[in-house]
Amino acid sequence: MRALVQQNGTIAAIATPPGVGGIAVVRISGSGAYSVAEAVFRPKNPNKSLRAASGYTALFGHFVEDGALCDEVVALCFRAPHSYTGEDVVELSCHGGSAVSARLLRACCAAGAAPAGPGEFTKRAFLSGRISLTQAEAVMDLINATSRQAAAAAAAAMEGALYAKIKSVQENLVSLAGHIAAYTDYPEEDVPELSMGALEASLGCAKAALDKLIAGYDAGAVLRRGVDTAIIGSPNVGKSTLLNLLSGFERAIVTPVAGTTRDVVEQEIQLAGVRLLLADTAGIRDTDDLVEAEGIRRSYRHLERAGLVLAVFDGSAPLSPADLSLAEKCAGRPAVAILNKTDLPQQADEESLRPYFSTVVNISAKDAAFLPAVEQAVTDALHLAEADPDAGLLANERQLAAARTAQAALADALEAVNGGYTLDAAGVCVDDALHALYELTGENAGDDVIDEVFSRFCVGK
Repeated sequence: MRALVQQNGTIAAIATPPGVGGIAVVRISGSGAYSVAEAVFRPKNPNKSLRAASGYTALFGHFVEDGALCDEVVALCFRAPHSYTGEDVVELSCHGGSAVSARLLRACCAAGAAPAGPGEFTKRAFLSGRISLTQAEAVMDLINATSRQAAAAAAAAMEGALYAKIKSVQENLVSLAGHIAAYTDYPEEDVPELSMGALEASLGCAKAALDKLIAGYDAGAVLRRGVDTAIIGSPNVGKSTLLNLLSGFERAIVTPVAGTTRDVVEQEIQLAGVRLLLADTAGIRDTDDLVEAEGIRRSYRHLERAGLVLAVFDGSAPLSPADLSLAEKCAGRPAVAILNKTDLPQQADEESLRPYFSTVVNISAKDAAFLPAVEQAVTDALHLAEADPDAGLLANERQLAAARTAQAALADALEAVNGGYTLDAAGVCVDDALHALYELTGENAGDDVIDEVFSRFCVGK
């Protein structure tokens, strides 16, 4: 953890979203938090004093401006270092609405607080040593979570799951680096010899842990951010019916007329615990209709850009050359083949699709009973079962880049050991790996990295 850093000044910001609501919260943090709060808050009980209040207590009273009572307020008190920021903190809860909360914030600033910048409360928590940089990043991930799985992954990171994994690798490498340095730098001392076998085993264990973290990044990214999903197929195979099934309501127009969908119809849903942005595309076929042709061009564009493809085929008819051509375009990408219309006699050759899809599922998109089958197929195609949101996952490209740098350094260390180089060479590589991991957790991250992380936060958090 970074050394404790003394923050300058007292800051305040509205910590609740803008707009009308039941309450709004103005958060004040810093050495002068209680002085600022006392200037604007009057306890209902005159025998109570905000300055004398203990941490984790609440006082009821009023917000006062120019001697006039403005609104009922509850003051929540937190004492350093047992607060979100590690500093003295007071949170004033007033009635919701932009006028009241803005007036309360202005009064706090007039009493000596400075307006907080984006993410400044969490930044102070990090700089005070209360949380790691990975935990700080998880705060914003939790705020932005759009699915149950995304929230679970962010919550696990906030509790330190990722930090604990990285810390375990760090401790292994610190011990290894210390042994190498002692053995090579002080040969006259009675330092136990480090065998090449033991060195290789320790390096291999550390690298395997990073390999697993890095391998789970893509599946973890799906949990956190969701995935753009294209529903692709020929006309009248049931794409719009499938969209309506997944959406739970009549999102798209369904008719027996081929080419009903001419533009892309989008709908965001939750499936298998993750966010899918569905795009129901125009049926792919040869056409002289300019409008339909433009819709088909957009269908192909969505196919190329999609993180998941739901390719729909009419199971009641033989697969056409166009169907097989579409299947070939799905090869090598996360894609599910959906043979629709199981309520009719089946004629499609399912086996001819299997070389191009990891998962093939037979359904009737008109029957909600088949929804669990589609959900399981999506889980399999995206390898969601391999991504445990509670286990600690790499959350962003910054973390991934640092982990890859450490991984490469450990690979170089193993190569040095196997190539017969001196222990010094392996030691340099171990130091490089440690440097990258300390940057990942924030223990030696530069100011530019820290500023970039917190610039993406909202004001008030």
